[in-house]
Amino acid sequence: MYMFPETELQGRIAVITGASRGIGKTIALELASAGATVVLVGRDEAKLTETASEAHRLGSEASVFVTDVAQEDDILALEDNIRSRFGRVDILINNAGINMRKPLLEFTLDEWRSVLDTNLTSVFLMCRSIVPLMRGREYGRIINMASTMSHVSLAGRSAYSASKAGILGLTRALALELADHGITVVAISPGPFATELNTTLMNNAELNRQILSKVPLAKWGEVRDIAKLTRFLCSPHASYITGTDILIDGGWTAQ
Repeated sequence: MYMFPETELQGRIAVITGASRGIGKTIALELASAGATVVLVGRDEAKLTETASEAHRLGSEASVFVTDVAQEDDILALEDNIRSRFGRVDILINNAGINMRKPLLEFTLDEWRSVLDTNLTSVFLMCRSIVPLMRGREYGRIINMASTMSHVSLAGRSAYSASKAGILGLTRALALELADHGITVVAISPGPFATELNTTLMNNAELNRQILSKVPLAKWGEVRDIAKLTRFLCSPHASYITGTDILIDGGWTAQ
């Protein structure tokens, strides 16, 4: 059984978007526990500060940057702040995301753009700003959070599925562009996990039944499993994994 060295990411600078709660927070704390300095990015300063406090208790340095990743000006300011404070980045976790569940015909253009901008355009903007801080060191890890909805879908998930499918294409192309720099780019596609984003589904008996009927393991995933996978992909042991997508979905897409 593989055991993670406690300091395998010692000295690494890791930027995590959507780090205030759920998957992003759990990943940030997992990387902090491996010795990484974590740069916590999101819109909720109070929640980001809570994450930073927990990272400090794990012995990690943590910094909070209040940023709307759907806004180009915010990300350019973030780039400048990271450059001046750290001078480099080793790991980028593009995790920030939102969902709107409704029929396509009921979407307004602003709602559609909001989902695409937050889930997909933010990944482009973050990579464009952070990759220059990674190059030249023969080491870099970019993890883009996609979704099982990149591969299959459900009614009412048009914008979300479109945005997450786009992440897969971006991941493959960027992996090819960065291979010569020793930077790997990988997508993770979670299935149904017990996060705040899914609270409405979990608390509705019928919707909960419908979701779990599609999962052979018949349960919601635990976020720590995504965090452990991310930690491995950020480590030196994953240096030959790039341009691909890893499903972690309880067997949903195996059917």
